[in-house]
Amino acid sequence: MASDVNIKYVMELRKNVDTQIKLQMSELDTANANSVQNVRRIIIKGVVDELTRMLGSDNKPYQFVRGKSNVVMFVGLQGSGKTTTCTKFAYSYMKRGFRVGLVCADTFRAGAFEQLKMNAAKIKCPFFGH
Repeated sequence: MASDVNIKYVMELRKNVDTQIKLQMSELDTANANSVQNVRRIIIKGVVDELTRMLGSDNKPYQFVRGKSNVVMFVGLQGSGKTTTCTKFAYSYMKRGFRVGLVCADTFRAGAFEQLKMNAAKIKCPFFGH
């Protein structure tokens, strides 16, 4: 079976969730610790908290600067919606007054150029690529 997640991160997640669950269970009194609902709630909270910690960041998002080139590259698996998302992203910034251009850099997928070209035409956005 294949996975997109590095096993190192899965093991770290499991270890940290296990630790959180053990701490939470030790804080409950014995009567409440046996409740299935309490155990389920503790497990779910542990997983959510740990995923939030692992995927979260204190970094501020990039602020686009007018009058300067701002480049955004979308990368992802085939069929994950990059082309559509790029078009929506470009349209959103066009509505805010930015000058936007879409560039097709997909050299593998048949039809990628045509799809992005059609999307760019719909939103009246300059399109580059060959």
